[in-house]
Formats: sequence, structure tokens, C-alpha cells
Amino acid sequence: MSNFSVGFRKNGDVQVLDLKGELDAHTASELEAAIQRCQSENHCKIVVNGEGLMYISSAGLGVFMAYIEELREEGGDIKIAALQPKVYNVFDLLGFPMLFDIVETEEEALARFRKEKEEGAEG
Repeated sequence: MSNFSVGFRKNGDVQVLDLKGELDAHTASELEAAIQRCQSENHCKIVVNGEGLMYISSAGLGVFMAYIEELREEGGDIKIAALQPKVYNVFDLLGFPMLFDIVETEEEALARFRKEKEEGAEG
């Protein structure tokens, strides 16, 4: 059985999910439940901190794809931060950097949400 966990933290109006372990077909439902929890609590701005994520399979990637459109329709987004190089390579290989904001640090992801909020307030 693979080890995987999702931690929850708030940073202003952004929900931070800390992923740890291996995200695969057996554990993808845990990430799915975490994103559904965010939605049910009206948190549509999500930063996924992948610093502790050691492995991701296509099933794990599928969870991101399943929710991104809904969250964007609700005025939110999923930004992905602090991925290990081998995990980033999987995202990159499948073209995720064209669909998602994937940044080096959690702070950078939070800054992008702040910038979008400021630009939205101006417009």
C-alpha cells in the first residue's frame, strides 16, 4: 500500500494542500476528496504544494484535470508549487505547464493569486 496524505492550510482566501507520498490509482481518491472538500467549503483558489510528493501516476494527474475547469468557472484555479524534479518531469511530459500555473515556490503561487485579484479589482 502506498503512503499518501493531504494536509490543509489556509493562506488568506487561498486553500493550500500539502501533498506527501505517492499519488497513484490507489490514492487518487484522497486528492479527489480533498478538492471536493475545498469546493464544498467554497474555496476555489487552491495551491497544491508538491514538496513532499515523491511520485505521481496518470491517475493522480487525472484528478487535476477533472476539477480544473469547474474551479475556473467558479472564479478559482489550481496552482501547483514546489514539485520535485522527477515529479515535475511527469507534469511536463504530458503538457501540464501549458494548462496549469506550475511554479517553484508556494509563495510564488500565492503571489499569482494576489496579482490576479488585484487585476480583477482594477478591471
